Amino acid sequence: MAPLVPMSQPWVEKYRPRQVKDVAHQEEVIRVLTNTLQTADLPHMLFYGPPGTGKTTTALAIAYQLYGPELYKSRVLELNASDDRGINVVRTKIKDFAAVAVGTARKAGYPCPPYKIIILDEADSMTEDAQNALRRTMETYSKVTRFFFICNYISRIIEPLVSRCAKFRFKPLSEEVMSNRIMHICNEEGLNLDAQALSTLSAISQGDLRRAITYLQSAARLFGSSISSSDLISVSGVIPEDVVKSLLAACRSGEFDVANKEVSNIIADGYPVSQLMAQFLDVIVGADDIPDDQKARICKKLGETDKCLVDGADEYLQLLDVASETIRALFNMPQTLVF
Repeated sequence: MAPLVPMSQPWVEKYRPRQVKDVAHQEEVIRVLTNTLQTADLPHMLFYGPPGTGKTTTALAIAYQLYGPELYKSRVLELNASDDRGINVVRTKIKDFAAVAVGTARKAGYPCPPYKIIILDEADSMTEDAQNALRRTMETYSKVTRFFFICNYISRIIEPLVSRCAKFRFKPLSEEVMSNRIMHICNEEGLNLDAQALSTLSAISQGDLRRAITYLQSAARLFGSSISSSDLISVSGVIPEDVVKSLLAACRSGEFDVANKEVSNIIADGYPVSQLMAQFLDVIVGADDIPDDQKARICKKLGETDKCLVDGADEYLQLLDVASETIRALFNMPQTLVF
């Protein structure tokens, strides 16, 4: 009989912290939650902050530490954006789960408090009607059910729900914290990552540890155990820096035909213009030889272009419009054509 091959799993799950104290870089949140876990008397909670900073991991770790793996399935209901969470689901599935009282069964080593937990991940994607329907459910069944709301934008959660929860803000991860976690994974997986590649990975991940781990695993599958900075850029979808600088150089020439040719090359290479706009913004803001008033004109046009792209405008025309306005700004030409 052939030996069983161990099932591979995404490194995001493989290296997900199992205890609250292991979550990286959220010292204030972890300190409060660790003290709360000792009493097992939790309020409703609202975790908010950028993606990949440990919100879902913290909620799951709390549930596991309270109930253990056996009672977890019967005591915890987890719903995210892929589940139907309209007003009908709130009135049926969520309400039915919240209404059921729990027994006094306990597992050795776990507090097993007499309430259930409902985790609503990406709660900011719920409709306002669905959120309003939750208000009464939270009040009615607060003795036997606790709600954990997880979102990126707290402004999209209605005020009555926010006021019923203890709020915890998760900060973007610093480069040092992210680098330490990435190097731990590299040591475990036998990868060789030099300092430049590590810095590049932190930069393109923008404080999102989940994204960084995903890029690292993708690069390891494609390029083997030795990973360079260019390998990470190629798997991340980030546009090479020389492409962005070439566009700015074409605009600095002051020649529309030169800029048009560069724009055509970018579109022909298939680079996403929305991603290019974000990187072009960083280059413009970081350019010391461009006066602030010119930067303001270019940034204003970038904002307008981003809105047009979201509305479905043509990428070539929008990028050409940005290049044209950049030329006018750099050479102090009037914003509107004079006939």
